[in-house]
Amino acid sequence: MNTEFKKRDYRLTGPENKAAQDKGLTKAEWYSSPIPRKRMKELMKRTDGPAIRDTLFWFALLIGSGTLAYWLWGTWLAIPAFLLYGIFYATPADSRWHECGHGTAFKTPWMNEVIYQFASFMSLRPATPWRWSHTRHHTDTYIVGRDPEIATERPPVWRVLLMEYARLVSGPADIKKMFMHAVGLIEKEEKEYIPQSEYRKTFWEARIYLLIFTAVIASCMYTGSFMPALFVVLPTFYGALLALSFGITQHIGLNEDVLDHRLNTRTVYMNPFFRFLYWNMNYHVEHHMFPMVPYHMLPALHEEMKADCPPACPSLWAANKEVFLAIHRQQKDPMYTIERHLPSTATPYKYGLNEADVPAVINS
Repeated sequence: MNTEFKKRDYRLTGPENKAAQDKGLTKAEWYSSPIPRKRMKELMKRTDGPAIRDTLFWFALLIGSGTLAYWLWGTWLAIPAFLLYGIFYATPADSRWHECGHGTAFKTPWMNEVIYQFASFMSLRPATPWRWSHTRHHTDTYIVGRDPEIATERPPVWRVLLMEYARLVSGPADIKKMFMHAVGLIEKEEKEYIPQSEYRKTFWEARIYLLIFTAVIASCMYTGSFMPALFVVLPTFYGALLALSFGITQHIGLNEDVLDHRLNTRTVYMNPFFRFLYWNMNYHVEHHMFPMVPYHMLPALHEEMKADCPPACPSLWAANKEVFLAIHRQQKDPMYTIERHLPSTATPYKYGLNEADVPAVINS
């Protein structure tokens, strides 16, 4: 391990929070790729059609795979059937929670809110706290001490990452917060990003979630079977594999404390079915740079930005391989950072507030 590296404090209540503010990283202007205003207005135009179509298709996959799993109950074939159901439960819920939380998936506000609340429960992410957590994530993306959604610290802990393939770290942590919220308590770190005006809503959402948990447990006891839990709540855990495989490609291995999403965010090419499940969040540089562009317009936005961005990862496999190699290297050298070279047509990277912030050595 690099002996000059001092382990950083990733808590929002630690010294890195104030350090980031003192450096001016919390109120700085982030780099944006130049796109004509008229074209940006076209890309930001919202409509209900694509999201309604995709939501109906998602529900059809859930009903179809769930029915198959139900009829195969009691046979060994129920295992792959429930695994398929879990993937269709957890993976789209994760992306629908994300996009509807931004309010861009549908043009009609109540549609965004209904699917957001529905997907938040399916993801076991308390709706109001996570709305504000994700707002902070976009405001201060991968700024240590400010971003509550940094996936791995440096040096990374393999045990934690591997457990997350079944949501065995973040899942129980969110359930613990639900119990706290249900009795009117807010964690110290949550107070950093949840406004006081949202506390009451947070408390009532947690109570509703716990009421649903109680109903599921009661159903299991009444039927003498844990099948009800396999359809509600547990799929968040046993179906998390693909969602995590998508999610770890977003930022891991890239720069911290920079003001350019091309440096701390990764775009990955995926096949059409994966893009449907992920709602085009594989175009993640594009989404972070212009979060008000609806998911169905991200491929078009990608084409507009291509000349100003590093090449995208060619596949999900390639992106995951890159992530795991970076994690391996960061265990020995926590300062190791991936950086791709920009095309000659691109504006140079913006590392920080001035030229002095440009690192002397970049690993690639």
